[in-house]
Amino acid sequence: MDRATIDRIAGDLIAAQDAARTLPPIAAANAGFDVAAAYEVLFETEARRRAQGWVPVGRKIGFTNRTIWPRYGVYRPMWAHVWAETVTQAPNGSASISLAPAALPRIEPEVVFGLRGTVPPAGDAREVLDAVEWIAPGFEIVQSHFPDWKFTSADCTAAFGLHRALVVGARIALTDAARDAYALALPSFELTLRRGDDVIDRGVGANVLGSPALALAHLAGVLAEQPAMPPLAAGEMVTTGTVTDAWPVAPGEAWSSDYGTLGMPGLVLRLG
Repeated sequence: MDRATIDRIAGDLIAAQDAARTLPPIAAANAGFDVAAAYEVLFETEARRRAQGWVPVGRKIGFTNRTIWPRYGVYRPMWAHVWAETVTQAPNGSASISLAPAALPRIEPEVVFGLRGTVPPAGDAREVLDAVEWIAPGFEIVQSHFPDWKFTSADCTAAFGLHRALVVGARIALTDAARDAYALALPSFELTLRRGDDVIDRGVGANVLGSPALALAHLAGVLAEQPAMPPLAAGEMVTTGTVTDAWPVAPGEAWSSDYGTLGMPGLVLRLG
């Protein structure tokens, strides 16, 4: 795709993000707009955000939950940066954030990792966890700049990976013994998502590419094929994708997560 088209789409998406509005799907209006072109747009939008002073602090991986692929018509994961401007820390397990501005926002309960080293792209879960310094619960607020959450893989990749905000709960520092335990527990734990007192959804860790740890390895492999982007590095946080479906949210709601046998405290998030 030519440079002028990439620049035009990037400008349209930044304007839509700033105004929290929707756009016609990109792929429908631009012949040949595929995932490779979408990453070119993403890299351009991220370069413009850096020029505005935004600071990247990690990555989000989206569409790692294979159980929801048919619902959205998206059959591959994607990634984008998360930023100091979009991340909220909740070390006490509770936070409040505003949904303004957000376009058709939804909530996703996730597992977040903090890195201490290089992630092996072909490692098993235990080998991947050697690169992890801490683990934490997370809520990602995602948004769709496309009406009715209808898009292609290329559309949602270009549109900031659907990222709006990330809330990170209490960090649990990992010892070698803890890495052994989490390698076994991450595929099998059940996460419960509540709105108020009502159970809205449940999911298991294996929904996320077999294990949230394996989602890290997947991202490392993707980045190895994208020389325009730096590889995962110590100090970054990575949120690995929703364990349940993504659910619509509105101001005034309170959502909570329970990580069951994973032995990790959940989060409470109040939305304004």
